[in-house]
Amino acid sequence: MLVILSGVAGAGKNTIQKELIKRMENVIAIPSYTDREVRPGDVPGETYNFVSTEEFERMIKDGELYEYDVHHNHYYGTSRKILNEKIKEGKIIVKDIDVNGTQHLIELLKQDTKVVTIFLRVPKAELQKRLESRIDKPSPKEIQLRLNRFDFEESKIGIYDYVIKNNDLEKTVSIIQQIIQEEAKVKNPEF
Repeated sequence: MLVILSGVAGAGKNTIQKELIKRMENVIAIPSYTDREVRPGDVPGETYNFVSTEEFERMIKDGELYEYDVHHNHYYGTSRKILNEKIKEGKIIVKDIDVNGTQHLIELLKQDTKVVTIFLRVPKAELQKRLESRIDKPSPKEIQLRLNRFDFEESKIGIYDYVIKNNDLEKTVSIIQQIIQEEAKVKNPEF
């Protein structure tokens, strides 16, 4: 099963993902590939797989990615090989993917894999506070880029199975744990 967490930058996706992995058996994350620079706190191969722009574009050309997008002026994408391996192993994969990648993965995987989509909402004013207080200290230009994308990402809420307002970490993690447990019980639904 693939559980997709989406939401604007600063909505808490990575924090929630880490908590789910700590608290739940058989739940893992697979890092996206990106051509952005390594930031403080990044662990190559864990937070992201870092490659050059040229290598990323080669991966696109060779069909190695299920989905990719340019987000905040950098490529991000999901490896076909890694995702398929973990699904075959029976793992529950929790993945942070933007709204464009989510739509694409739903279309590609819906016949073969259970995909559960969750959008994390945060009020715009709260989002700005979170971005300004991040450890990796984005520049004012980068913060504005992310805020400018807010309305676009919010407009895609209709494609998600669940929409959760993330204003309390414990409560949000608990709700998502319940969602995963319930969705994992549903095997091969027939419509």
